[in-house]
Amino acid sequence: MSATIPATTSAPESAAPESPGAPARPNAHVTLVPPTRPTEPSAVRGAGQDASRAAGSRVITYAEAVREAMAEAMTADDRVFLFGEDVGVYGGAFGVSAGLFERFGPERVRDTPISELGIVGAAVGAALAGMRPIVEIQFSDFTNQAMDQIVNQAAKIHFMLGGAVHVPLVLRAPGGSGTGAAAQHSQSLEAWFAHVPGLKVVMPATPADAKGLLLAAIDDPNPVIFLEHKLLYPTTGEVAEGAGRIPLGQAAVRRTGDDVTIVATSVMVPRALQAAEELAADGIEATVVDPRTIKPLDAPTILTAVKRTGRVLLVQEAPGTAGFMAEIAARIAESDALYYLLAPIRRLCGLDAPIPYAPQLEKASVPQVPGIVAAARDLMKDL
Repeated sequence: MSATIPATTSAPESAAPESPGAPARPNAHVTLVPPTRPTEPSAVRGAGQDASRAAGSRVITYAEAVREAMAEAMTADDRVFLFGEDVGVYGGAFGVSAGLFERFGPERVRDTPISELGIVGAAVGAALAGMRPIVEIQFSDFTNQAMDQIVNQAAKIHFMLGGAVHVPLVLRAPGGSGTGAAAQHSQSLEAWFAHVPGLKVVMPATPADAKGLLLAAIDDPNPVIFLEHKLLYPTTGEVAEGAGRIPLGQAAVRRTGDDVTIVATSVMVPRALQAAEELAADGIEATVVDPRTIKPLDAPTILTAVKRTGRVLLVQEAPGTAGFMAEIAARIAESDALYYLLAPIRRLCGLDAPIPYAPQLEKASVPQVPGIVAAARDLMKDL
């Protein structure tokens, strides 16, 4: 027997963000595609949805959920403000902050120069002064321009000053492949940040999680890296009216089954759920675990699932070498879950290669549903 909890109502593999061809940095020679403005709530609710849905619940996109969380936090706390490249009048490279400039004004939704080092440095200073900044880095790939501020300042000041100060900073960054943005705008860099003591790392896969985890991240007194997959922005899911915070460090079991555990992050979660449905047609029932935050990591939930099924497949978009799923594999191997395994731990990761521009090669470079299905079937052969 199995039970399924839908993560999204549309498959991210066929979805594309509103501006998939958005160039890395707007300048005098290129023009970004205008962002899509917030969808009318009535249009979202009425699109082929079950009339029996619980009162107070509605269907919104992942992007709308992120926007809603920021708006609620800014309404509730005057210390919260958003800044980054093109987040104001333009509404963000992917339209996520559309409408916030008009609502909160230029003092709290600030467009910045093209300088990630300066942006994050200003955010660290603002956080130390008592503000709660939300920084949007246009593409997560550009965080490398600000790594000194992220790694040596934001992550360490609380420790180095003996706990006398906090750095309540949220850094939002779109990441991942699938938009034809090529090698310098399509990376999955979560392992970089998870390796740094003092940083928390969040990878929401559903609209409800995007909202609840972002609200929790804004409340947190520590710096939080909030990684949003670009392909998830247009996907939809139910989000309750007035939905509150989801604690950081709490995994979600998206589906339960007795044969194999699939642990997946970000865009790999809906792909894992789709793969699980295909496996079920063959009589293989999979548990799908979404860590939601990789730091702090809810290891007990993962280990419990592994013990129950005896087989585990770890799926990430990032390259396999030194990827975060290697950490999860180590946690399993170092625990008593090791003695419950009926087959070796299996990882399914992106290739150790830059993301190609050509669509066919780009798709082939990261795990897709057929690959997840095949890997799980192989695990079932290992008796």
